[in-house]
Amino acid sequence: MSRWLPSWTLSLGILGFWLLLNNSLSLGHVLLGLALGLVIPLAWKRMDAEACPTGSLRPVPLLALRFGWDILKSNLTVAAQVLGRESRLHPDFVWVPLDITNLRGISVLASMITLTPGTLSASLTDDRRFLLVHALHVDDADALVAEIKSRYETPLREVFP
Repeated sequence: MSRWLPSWTLSLGILGFWLLLNNSLSLGHVLLGLALGLVIPLAWKRMDAEACPTGSLRPVPLLALRFGWDILKSNLTVAAQVLGRESRLHPDFVWVPLDITNLRGISVLASMITLTPGTLSASLTDDRRFLLVHALHVDDADALVAEIKSRYETPLREVFP
C-alpha cells in the first residue's frame, strides 16, 4: 500500500485543498482531487531525499482551530494597525530558535507564520535551527518567540517528530 500511497495525510491534504480552492464538491472536482492526491505524493516521494515521518495526528484539529482563530484575530489587529498612526507601529525581525527538526514540520510552521496576517517567515538558517520572522508590530520579541513556540511549534513537533 505504501508503494502506491506513500503519504495518506498528504493525499488527503491535497484533496482537501483542491476542493477548497475550487469551492465545489462536484464529482469531477472530487475525482481530479483524488487523482492529484495520488500522483503528487508519488512524485514528491521521488524528489524527497530526506525522510520526514508523520507522528500523531491528535493535535491537528485543535491546531487548525487555533490557527483559524489566530488568522481572524490577526486580520482585525492588522486592519486597526494599518488604519491607525504609522508611528505606533514597531516592525522588527526576530530570530525564532527551533526545536522541531523535521523538514516538513519546519515548512508547515513557516507557512503558518506567513499565512497569519502581520507576520512573515523570512529565512531559515542552513542548519535549520533558527527561523527569521518579520512582524508588523513587535512590543516584546521574547513574547513573540514564546507565542510561536507554544501555539504552533509544540503541537507540530507531535505531528512531525
